[in-house]
Amino acid sequence: MTKIIVLIGAPGAGKGTQARLMEERLGIPQISTGDMFREMKNADTPLAREVQAIMAEGRLISDDITYRIVRERTSKDDITGTYVLDGYPRTAVQAEQLEGLALEQGREIRAIEVGVPMDELMKRLTGRRSCPTCGEIYNIYSNPPRVEGLCDVHPTVALVHRSDDNEASVRTRLDTYRENTEPLIEYYKASDRLAKVDGSREIEEIYREIETLVK
Repeated sequence: MTKIIVLIGAPGAGKGTQARLMEERLGIPQISTGDMFREMKNADTPLAREVQAIMAEGRLISDDITYRIVRERTSKDDITGTYVLDGYPRTAVQAEQLEGLALEQGREIRAIEVGVPMDELMKRLTGRRSCPTCGEIYNIYSNPPRVEGLCDVHPTVALVHRSDDNEASVRTRLDTYRENTEPLIEYYKASDRLAKVDGSREIEEIYREIETLVK
């Protein structure tokens, strides 16, 4: 049976990187809620217009509308087999809604948690720097540029530190993630559909383990 792979991980855990590797190497489409919301801003469909109106009013996108966005995207012709969800579900309520979608699509759900210690996540997020020209991402702790503060690809361009990548903001984001996601982890653990991988290792090592889990 084809699968819906649910990747779970805190901000900075590297789940987006692993989802992209699965798409590139295994042909498993990466379905990112962040990408879908960005596309909705410019799309001209009834659902997109509904989302645009909610955003314009500064309201939060409800679980029901988020589910409809995921359902619409995963029903398109390019999704024929297993796919990976990056950023959805985020809560136990959304996980319940996904059960119905999996049943409708004839797929089984497999959840994989990419676990990283909180102190490591703090370093990854507060240490991030990016090039405003090419988007290349560095980390002053683990992946610094050759010349401090400058992009390797564009050596005259100063790297940017996101305003919300400060310690207070990062701690709030991680606390919110933990509060919202712990019930989700327990949800999949209770049904014996959760695997956990150590996300503090090298990217390739993490990928090899995830690859064995999704096949």
